[in-house]
Amino acid sequence: MRNKLFFTLVSIFFLQICFANKIEGIASPDGNIYFSVVATGNNATGYKLAYEISYKKKDAIKTSQLGFILKEPSLRLYHFEILSKEVTTVDENWQPVWGEVKTIRNNYNQLVLKLKGQNGILVDLVIRVFNDGVGFRYSFPKQPALNHFIIADELTQFVMTGDHRAFWIPGDYDTNEYAYYTSTLSGVDASGGGFAQEIHAKTFFDKNAVQTPLMMKSKDGLYINIHEAALINYPAMNLVIDKSNFALSSHLVPDAVGNKAYLQAPAATPWRTIIISDKATEILASKLILNLNEPSKIKDVSWVKPQKMVGVWWEMHVGKSSWDYSGGQVGSQQATRVPHGATTANVKKYIDFAAKHDIRGVLVEGWNTGWEDWFGQWKEDVFDFVTPYPDFNVKELQAYAAAKGVKIIMHHETSGSVTNYERWMDTAYRFMNQFGYEAVKTGYVGRIIPRGEHHDGQWMVRHYERVTQKTAERQIMVDMHEPVRPTGLHRTYPNFLACEAARGNEFNAWSVGNPPEHETILAFTRLMGGPMDYTPGIFKIKMNSYNPEKKEQVHTTLAKQLALYVTMFSPLQMAADLPENYEARPDAFQFIKDVAVDWDDSKILEAEPGDYVVISRKAKGSDNWFLGAITDEMARNFTVALSFLDAEKKYVATIYRDADNADWKENPEAYVIEKFLVDSKTALRLKLAPGGGTAVSFMPATSEQVKQFKKYK
Repeated sequence: MRNKLFFTLVSIFFLQICFANKIEGIASPDGNIYFSVVATGNNATGYKLAYEISYKKKDAIKTSQLGFILKEPSLRLYHFEILSKEVTTVDENWQPVWGEVKTIRNNYNQLVLKLKGQNGILVDLVIRVFNDGVGFRYSFPKQPALNHFIIADELTQFVMTGDHRAFWIPGDYDTNEYAYYTSTLSGVDASGGGFAQEIHAKTFFDKNAVQTPLMMKSKDGLYINIHEAALINYPAMNLVIDKSNFALSSHLVPDAVGNKAYLQAPAATPWRTIIISDKATEILASKLILNLNEPSKIKDVSWVKPQKMVGVWWEMHVGKSSWDYSGGQVGSQQATRVPHGATTANVKKYIDFAAKHDIRGVLVEGWNTGWEDWFGQWKEDVFDFVTPYPDFNVKELQAYAAAKGVKIIMHHETSGSVTNYERWMDTAYRFMNQFGYEAVKTGYVGRIIPRGEHHDGQWMVRHYERVTQKTAERQIMVDMHEPVRPTGLHRTYPNFLACEAARGNEFNAWSVGNPPEHETILAFTRLMGGPMDYTPGIFKIKMNSYNPEKKEQVHTTLAKQLALYVTMFSPLQMAADLPENYEARPDAFQFIKDVAVDWDDSKILEAEPGDYVVISRKAKGSDNWFLGAITDEMARNFTVALSFLDAEKKYVATIYRDADNADWKENPEAYVIEKFLVDSKTALRLKLAPGGGTAVSFMPATSEQVKQFKKYK
């Protein structure tokens, strides 16, 4: 249902205002959040506009600047005459193609201020206030005073009310793959992050800069998350902290000559998003970012299929095989000679394993020529994306996979040479259609070509959208690695199943790894913008299993690896470990086989950034529920009410938990599996080891199972 109220205020109304004052405001539908537009000056000379946000009548965002510096035309665009305003109320429901819930409510109050700036330039300030936060953007309508223009800087600020606790990674133009830091805003020192040696391409620029999504918690328990939505044709936003007043100022990723964005009216910026609550669980439940994106541009989505996959991938990271046909390891591996991984015979083994366990996809990396002559080189023409190595038989594997009911997932590593990939995309996607590949994992390891551009700049943001559009035209699903962080565009392009854009599980195989708190922070940061291909499911935790000299390990328990399938949502989930490691523990692997990847409902039961997350989800089109609980380095106990279960049914709960002596460092692979009869009145006790987790499946019980299993007490 959509109700609209429109009215216009003539500019005479504002003539008498000549000092800092609230001139407009709009509240959330429930009245808890209030967005105020404040100004200095008067309407005749032009207001200098700012904004404030309150939550339950307390300040959440203090007076914060708005505006731009333009390079062409050269002027500071922050003094405005207010021409009129429009107020709209929207309350509607929509259904995502896939997601965490079946139906999403889109309910907000909108205020549009129509402004006239210097040189007669027209700008609309569009503000939407939801019950869970605010989104605002700048829109430049088509107009005689402005056609082509260049953004030198965006002046948007987010001024905090105090020295909040923050969960952050260093501001960077090229990578999101840092481990998270936790500190107060005044304690942020990103300079150390600029020297993370395991990250190949990084551009650190300011010790006081952090990336979005930025998660914060005030001393009085207010949770604030700052990010952006619908990032299209514009650079990504970092935030630079002024520690004297805790003002976070937008810092856009520049291009090769230092400009931020090239636009032509009509044009709009991404939405600047502020999600606010006094409950951490409500931050995770927010659908504000999705609601600020446009509906699907793909009319027929029947070919978009959420799925699990296995792959010729982890064996390269642990040093068992190589991407390179000659056997020389690339990437972060040592220059030792190991067998080539993407051989016809080896891929058939993965296809057999996938078919046996009803897994739809098999990812294959290192199948194509070029790996032997690339890594670390800022080289233009590395891959052509259609020429296989001699030991990878495309036609034979196509037929073999089809006979087994399995789909091979293509891998396109661009080596950062994006101009080369742009030349080859159409040919590569035709090749995929010809040989039955329905999904592609793209990669952008290394410094970008065209040289001087960055992973998160406007040029690359436009490229990622082109990839999504072109793959959609070919009915291909896409999973991007090393891209800009997501901003909800999977609503608009449902074939955009997942991306990386953060520090993934593979870092545990060959670096200092990801600390036990990492996944509890990712839920409040990276995952706010969209699903992540984190590659969970590692059963062989310590890397000395592959090489006695290796000291690296995954910094979780095995049970936590199972729980990640629930806490870290993705419609494309990888069973990342080697088939033989799953075959050695078929009882634990059963959870990976059972757990869904697409959902009708999700309940955030317990959450605290950096500490723990407990989520339950109902499988799409099923009565089955799944629960995941994860913790940081601290052991934790929870009692979870199972009131989300159908009150008319009894369920068999299969609990995959840490053994009593489990510990992420000392005894990570110790787990226990228990089965009980439960119902909606049951209170389930969860005991998580340090760095541990619990995964639970709830399946409606048959009459025989009701007799077979004991009731949980």
